[in-house]
Amino acid sequence: MKASVAIQVLPGVQDKNEVVRIVDEVIAYIASTGLHYYVGPFETTVEGEDYDQLLDIVKECQHVAVRAGAPSVSAYVKISYKPEGGVLTIDEKVTKHHK
Repeated sequence: MKASVAIQVLPGVQDKNEVVRIVDEVIAYIASTGLHYYVGPFETTVEGEDYDQLLDIVKECQHVAVRAGAPSVSAYVKISYKPEGGVLTIDEKVTKHHK
């Protein structure tokens, strides 16, 4: 695998239920990409071979949140990229902790 991206989307809304609803829409979008992903309590990680595709997904997450009703959105993004491959996979990182 060549790249892994973790994104935490923070919709600019006050109501907790609205935050959850908007984040759920972002996660549904990520799921629709067909890439392997993992939802954690603070961020969602997506992995793949195409670095540009992953960056496009990060950008689209912002658009999804705004279309879902967020007047603004902040995001924290972490990226691991190795053009020759060899990035640790989600499974390699977390499987041993989920028994």
